[in-house]
Amino acid sequence: MVTIAHISDTHVGSPFFVPNLMNRVIVELNEMEPDVVICTGDVTNEGYRQEYKNAVAYLSRIKAPVFTVPGNHDARNVGYLHFEELIGPRHWATDVRGVRVVGADSSEPDINDGQIGRERYDWIREQFAADSDLKVFAIHHHLLPVPGTGRERSIVNDAGDLLEVLITAGVNIVLTGHKHVPYVWRLENIYIANAGTCSSLRLRGYTKPCYNVLELEGDEVKISRRYPFGGQTVIAHFSLSTGTQYFRELEALTGAPVTMGRQGE
Repeated sequence: MVTIAHISDTHVGSPFFVPNLMNRVIVELNEMEPDVVICTGDVTNEGYRQEYKNAVAYLSRIKAPVFTVPGNHDARNVGYLHFEELIGPRHWATDVRGVRVVGADSSEPDINDGQIGRERYDWIREQFAADSDLKVFAIHHHLLPVPGTGRERSIVNDAGDLLEVLITAGVNIVLTGHKHVPYVWRLENIYIANAGTCSSLRLRGYTKPCYNVLELEGDEVKISRRYPFGGQTVIAHFSLSTGTQYFRELEALTGAPVTMGRQGE
């Protein structure tokens, strides 16, 4: 089994940031021992250097390798320079036991909207050109609208073109963050899993702090949502070869009828 933990929107430096939540997530990740941890941005709140230093102090306690893409908050106040120095490249690719994971920076300095841009499309295609058991793309901004997030300024401006690039490249899963609302969509053969915030109380409606866990075993992929201090919900379970979705198992685990997109309190 290959296990990928997906955290997002820690917002270190925000008045809504809860150190106890972040510490608990770190403990749970270290107990889980995933093969890799993917963070989809907004590590900091205002992009200041001291916020980055504090965030790195937390992330460095995670034993598994951590790969991070910037969010719009990280790009504030020329914060992307601190990101590159203290965290790493804003665009990257890595292989994890047959799984190809590619991360791209969708942020723009000092604005909340984002985009990838056509100058990056060929690079994305190249990163996914080789055969892989599973292809995962990580980005901060939404690729599809998510219910409960207000006016849809949250998707990347070139979402349509980017979706076409990812679909033709054979990407299986897209990991996103941004609006702190956990959700999952299926579009053609791509599952787009949006993570909530794992350590902030800047929450919408009845959402709770949470993070996602992806498990690949043989032909099957399972995506679960986990809550710090206990509780989890399976939000997607499907076959890579046939596209079969295992709703019966999800209903047995959640105790309620399941449809794609269910937030699962």
